[in-house]
Amino acid sequence: MKKYIYTLLFAASIVLGACSEDKLDSHSIFNTESPERDAFDTWLLLNYIVPYNIQFNYKYIDKESDNTYNLIPAEYNKCVAMAKLTKYLWIDSYNELLGETFIKTYCPRMIQLIGSKAYNSQGSVVLGTAEGGLKITLYNVNELDVNNPNIDFLNTWFFKTMHHEFAHILHQTKNYSTDFNLISTDYQGPSWLNLESDEVANTMGFVTRYASFSPDEDFVEIISNYITHDAGYWQNVLNNGGALGRIKLEKKFDIVRKYLKDSWSIDIDKLRDIVQRRSGSLSEVDLENL
Repeated sequence: MKKYIYTLLFAASIVLGACSEDKLDSHSIFNTESPERDAFDTWLLLNYIVPYNIQFNYKYIDKESDNTYNLIPAEYNKCVAMAKLTKYLWIDSYNELLGETFIKTYCPRMIQLIGSKAYNSQGSVVLGTAEGGLKITLYNVNELDVNNPNIDFLNTWFFKTMHHEFAHILHQTKNYSTDFNLISTDYQGPSWLNLESDEVANTMGFVTRYASFSPDEDFVEIISNYITHDAGYWQNVLNNGGALGRIKLEKKFDIVRKYLKDSWSIDIDKLRDIVQRRSGSLSEVDLENL
């Protein structure tokens, strides 16, 4: 045994001796030079990276894009507008209600813009995707009208997605009551596409067709649609639900409201008011000049 120990010690001394004679290279293997930035890159640095640690990718990056789709890059001027709109309608809405610490702590760390639509194998259009609460990809940016931004278009393609995916981050961090899962027993899974309309989904107790996919999607669809529409929208959803659908929708919304308030100090009505006010003042936002 002693011979074995001595052998190990002798081998270790050889290795240490050999390492001590090596000279470290003073040059880093990493690129330490600051990247070249144009005016937009500098604006993104100051408004996304430094305050929130969000990488806003407006250039097409293969490894950050889903190569199963036939996609094209987003146009530069549309990307500038989207960066400003995302800050104004999404980030600043939460900042106004809760202060900057909330978004800094829980926001996704990357936003990727794609110029074209993405069609899946079922023929439906992908509005946006999220990966583990870290990255959100937004499609169809090139159809944005910079000179006359339409809030319905913006919400349909971008901001319902932003609020939807952010709500996923929240409930994955602090889960909602399992009582929510018991209200509806007829979730459709992938067959949600077979529902004729959102109005039909309302009668089943779902705010949209896609909400019928699963309890988690149901939960966040209520949040995202409630926030991005005025009070008349939600009342119309309840009316469409009829006697049975309305009861389910109201029970679900009560759980959503309580969850946001108790878990995150978010008053969903105040957040909706802020988002609606900002949505109505887009003409005041300069979407072109940095």
